[in-house]
Amino acid sequence: MDLNKRVDHNSFIPLYIQLKEILQAYIEQDVWQSGAQLPSEPDLCRIYGISRTVVRQALQELQREGLIFRRKGKGTFVAEPKFKESHVQRLSGFYQDMVAQGHQVISRVLRQKVVPADPKVARYLQLEPETAVILTERLRLVNGEPINLVTNYIPYEHCPKLVKANLTDQSLYAFIQRECGKTIVRGRRTIEAVLANNYEAQLLEVDPNEPLILVNGQSFLQDGTLLEYYHGLHRSDRSHFEVELVRVRERG
Repeated sequence: MDLNKRVDHNSFIPLYIQLKEILQAYIEQDVWQSGAQLPSEPDLCRIYGISRTVVRQALQELQREGLIFRRKGKGTFVAEPKFKESHVQRLSGFYQDMVAQGHQVISRVLRQKVVPADPKVARYLQLEPETAVILTERLRLVNGEPINLVTNYIPYEHCPKLVKANLTDQSLYAFIQRECGKTIVRGRRTIEAVLANNYEAQLLEVDPNEPLILVNGQSFLQDGTLLEYYHGLHRSDRSHFEVELVRVRERG
């Protein structure tokens, strides 16, 4: 695409779509790199000879697609590329996903101890309440940037060594398999949007009430034993989830 292209007022393509495609080209071809500030709305109106309504529509589309973000009172900026995690069909942990993409992953361990399972955790792990479980809470940093806050619960009897494991720069799943002889073979995940509370916002370096992506999960061994319950809070501005679907053949 010609980056010097102007909008065509005689085209059947809506003006805001034309402007969106022009600005998107600047971003995708690295003319404007991550963190770069876009021209102001009045400047875009002047450059392209269009109304502010058209400019705002184009910017809203780019923001919806995660290509830009806005800071109140400061302007509009090119967003950082999102980190991709895979779900469904290929069960892997966050650590493996990020390392496979060439990123450096460090975990800041906030809690790692044996606790009695509360009713919610016991229900997810199909245990009696008060059963001993190992709680780990970690802030995951990718290339030095906080991306998610994850809390895991593992029944103590399945992996006592986990209590003293150094999880700073290794995969939880790999440790459990290597040191405890337990291999996770399948999982169940639910994904929903939530708002960051003050604690979560401070750790993830976002504003309070910023949208986060909450992933709840259960992980199973080959014999159907529940090995793990976890919930992870992911920054919505830096996370992208890839889901692979397989069509089930219909009967009849």
